[in-house]
Amino acid sequence: MNKTAVITGASRGIGKACALLFAENGYDLLLCYQSREQEAKAVAEEASACGVRAVTFQMNMESIADCRRTISKAMMEFGGIDVLVCNAGISLPVLFTQTTEEEYDRVFSVNTKGVFFLAQAAAKEMIAAGGGAIVAVSSMWGVAGASGEVAYSASKAAVIGLVKALAKELAPSGIRVNCVAPGVTDTEMNACYDEDAMEALAERTPLGRIADPREIAEAILFLASEKASFITGQTLTADGGFIS
Repeated sequence: MNKTAVITGASRGIGKACALLFAENGYDLLLCYQSREQEAKAVAEEASACGVRAVTFQMNMESIADCRRTISKAMMEFGGIDVLVCNAGISLPVLFTQTTEEEYDRVFSVNTKGVFFLAQAAAKEMIAAGGGAIVAVSSMWGVAGASGEVAYSASKAAVIGLVKALAKELAPSGIRVNCVAPGVTDTEMNACYDEDAMEALAERTPLGRIADPREIAEAILFLASEKASFITGQTLTADGGFIS
């Protein structure tokens, strides 16, 4: 019987890379998306070619009801959840002095509140099953902070704090909770930066380039797998040495 994984933001970027990598490693998948239905279905079709089940599911990370429906859908489809990957998130490249209350509330609602309540719903099922793994995606800016992205950095720092506390609370139930903090990665989230800015970021990275989404997915799979069976409450910063 295949293990199962729920992956949010699975229609593109790091989420898509996770979907395909987990499929290659024999996981049945619930692939969550908010608005990109056709892209999500294309990812599911590609994942299914690996011989696993891949089901798409529309959900909104800002909705607690949707977070709960997502876990209910996974239970209905697969009968259990081995891994939850909280990948969906939004950026906010806005100066601190120009950030509105609406922008602040939305970035925290998606990036932090959504992770909290999705993990809460999944943890209840994992506790009943005797274990599982939760991996949240933060950012190197959640570790170091970024000028011009204060609200985003704060929301991602909150994810790291959530992971540390949740790991301690869920460890007695056999549930590991970890975090990956990617550096600059070749995804649509960075479309706000022009080519010159991306080249500058690559030059500032000691490895001399930006990350491929697959490289971040590999870190996520590692933390979700039995290879990381004695690792919990940790943040793996996959940033090419940017903030080292």
